[in-house]
Amino acid sequence: MWKKSFLVFLFSLSVQKAALDCKRMRKTNEFPSPNLHSKMSTVVRGQNVSLSCFSENTSRQITYSLFRGEKHLEIQDRKGEPMTLNLRISDAQDLGPYKCKAQVSNCFKYSREFNFVFVDPVTAPVLNISVIQTKTDQYIMLRCISFNGSLPINYTFFEKNITISPAISKDVREPAEFNLTNNNSGEGKEYKCEAKNTLPDHAKYSQPVTIPSTGGDSCPLCLQLLLPGLLLVLMVIILILALWMLPKYKARKAMKDNVPRDYGNRPMEIGIYANICENQAGEESVPGLEPKQSVPIAEHEACNDCKTRYVYSELIF
Repeated sequence: MWKKSFLVFLFSLSVQKAALDCKRMRKTNEFPSPNLHSKMSTVVRGQNVSLSCFSENTSRQITYSLFRGEKHLEIQDRKGEPMTLNLRISDAQDLGPYKCKAQVSNCFKYSREFNFVFVDPVTAPVLNISVIQTKTDQYIMLRCISFNGSLPINYTFFEKNITISPAISKDVREPAEFNLTNNNSGEGKEYKCEAKNTLPDHAKYSQPVTIPSTGGDSCPLCLQLLLPGLLLVLMVIILILALWMLPKYKARKAMKDNVPRDYGNRPMEIGIYANICENQAGEESVPGLEPKQSVPIAEHEACNDCKTRYVYSELIF
């Protein structure tokens, strides 16, 4: 009986000592709460990540336990090094919350909760350029927008590979704008823009857009000087075409006016000519009928056995 009492006494002493030891560690901050973190908090679906739990107490053997919600995921014993767990974030339940427990004997502490966030990667942005040209300068407006990707999105503009703007953050789906002024050096300039959100290593670039070379003397004033000359040449060409077409038009009109008009009796005349040709083929001229003051009615060419003849009619006044 006394042995059993002695064992109970030793156990109670160890418990009291552990309790005093835990109380002392908490009071002196010898055993702080563990830290739970990941190199990235924003992920895409199907991405592999690592979670690390670490206590600043490096002199004691620490038992680490990792939880997602109320579900226990992993337990590891470490001394002076963190506990690391590799995860795959496939759906919403994999986002968290995660919590880490560090325990020394009967003294334990929990970390703060950690959550991952799904982020859609940006797509390649579209760059539009507007240019206002003056005699000496170019006023350029650059507009850049990515039509997909989680907000906010940061836009940066480049001339070739040199950054020419600070990062412009957009919390709504609208283009970022950047204005600049260039002198007319005659050299073509190439521009592009970059779009990225909180998802690391997923920045996208637009296709480069080149503003054509203007040349040293290129300016709106030159166009103003050339325009009157072009108009004069156009007027001369129109005048030459008009003078060339007018005689042809007059000649065609004159030929049209000289064509004999048809009064509707031409078929009858042809019929009379044919009858006269057939009736007079074997006859002599009628005696006593002399052509007096008469005029020819028509002239007919025989087709086969008839010669050309004239028919006269007597006109009585």
